[in-house]
Amino acid sequence: QVQLVESGGGLVQAGESLRLSCTASGLTFKNYVMGWFRQTPGKEREFVSAISVNGDSTFYGDSLKGRFTVSRDNAKDTVYLQTNSLKPEDTAVYYCAARYTDAFGSFVMRGNSYNYWGQGTRVTVSS
Repeated sequence: QVQLVESGGGLVQAGESLRLSCTASGLTFKNYVMGWFRQTPGKEREFVSAISVNGDSTFYGDSLKGRFTVSRDNAKDTVYLQTNSLKPEDTAVYYCAARYTDAFGSFVMRGNSYNYWGQGTRVTVSS
């Protein structure tokens, strides 16, 4: 049974940072592209970031590169999202997702490309 478990969310003030984690089980993590998405009520799910199976390629959503950094530790079956200089508009539930592939291209920005999803971790940024 595949599980993706996110953690690290919370309530912070604008300008602060959070490190989100997503730990996988029930799959061979090193064979999966990992993505991060976020969603707020009434809005479409938004692509945040993705990382290739060996971590040497990354994509970021518009305006997020420079503030957010994705990384992974295949030995720990974990992907991370470092979020810096948080803004109130970053408030959302953040989800990680896994896609079985060794390819890496624009498809990683589409949510329907992924095989598995976590339950999400909530990030709230106050002004």
